[in-house]
Amino acid sequence: MAVEYYDFGPHKIHHSSVFHTTTLSFAFVNLRPAVPVKRVADLTDDENIDLWNIAKQLGRQLESYHKASSLTFCIQDGPQAGQSVPHVHIHILPRKNGDYENNDDIYEDINVKEKELNRALEVDIERRDSSIEEMAIEADEYKKFAF
Repeated sequence: MAVEYYDFGPHKIHHSSVFHTTTLSFAFVNLRPAVPVKRVADLTDDENIDLWNIAKQLGRQLESYHKASSLTFCIQDGPQAGQSVPHVHIHILPRKNGDYENNDDIYEDINVKEKELNRALEVDIERRDSSIEEMAIEADEYKKFAF
C-alpha cells in the first residue's frame, strides 16, 4: 500500500476503495451508487492518454462484470456542466438493453444525481454513503479485473 488516502479534489479517498492505480491516475468505487487537475484542458497529453486508457480497460471489465451490452462515459467539465468535484474524472456507467426508454434520459438522471451530491456534500440528509467496508468489498471485486 503506497498511501492511506488519495486526494480527489477536496476529498480524501481511502485506499481500500481504490482498485487500480497508475503513476498518473487512480480508479475507485463511487461513494454514492481521476487525475488531480480541475479541467480536461488542464491535462497533460500523458495524463489524458492514461485517463482514457484506464477508462477503456475498465469499461470493458465493468461491461462484462455487470453483464451489460454498452457503456456511457460521462465527463462534466466545469461547474456549469454539472461537475460537483473540481477534479477531472470519468463516470463509467454499464448499460443494458431497455434500461431507459429513451437512451438520452440517462443524462437527466446524471444531472439530478450531481445536484443531489452537491446538496449532500453540504448537508447529507437524504442519501446514505456507502461505508468504507462496503466500498472495500466492491473495490476488491474490481481488483480482480485484468488490466
